[in-house]
Amino acid sequence: MTTFPLTGEHLALDLLNTRTALGDLVADPAGLAAWLAEQEGRLAPVGEVGEAEVEAVLGVREAARAVFDAVRGGERPPADELGALNGALAGAPAHYELAWSEAGGPTAVSRRAGGSARRLAAELAEAVVDLLTGPRWESVRACEGEGCRLLFLPAHPRRRWCVASVCGNRARVARYYARHKGEA
Repeated sequence: MTTFPLTGEHLALDLLNTRTALGDLVADPAGLAAWLAEQEGRLAPVGEVGEAEVEAVLGVREAARAVFDAVRGGERPPADELGALNGALAGAPAHYELAWSEAGGPTAVSRRAGGSARRLAAELAEAVVDLLTGPRWESVRACEGEGCRLLFLPAHPRRRWCVASVCGNRARVARYYARHKGEA
């Protein structure tokens, strides 16, 4: 079973964090299905995960990574990558349906047209747009752990690592050994 080093961040960051220093965690249907199970309740149910869903998710993730990297560097994002995200959004347009909840009365439920791969790509592209245009965008940080690629939104301004018990411990151990290397 695939384990994901960091989940529960903004959905766009959870998507970007599926490519780690150890490899691509959603490169096959089994890995993507495991990740979707971790995201239960955050995305519409997909059903059977196949190569089309994997291809759609990887397309959105790679376009999102290029856009995130450009924006974080203060640069204009590549037009092709913006086009890929906009294409994913247009591929499964959303519409609202009015529903009734016995507990709360009328509610609006978002629905998407299209096949599961297109709907999944559109939902993930929407999460990317939501983060990039939202107020917390400038708070996104990259983990300071050596070789770590993960991104996170810090709950505390001094947070430096994606997972303190992993990357933080590695950094502390490395500093300890560097200080005590000559003492042995």
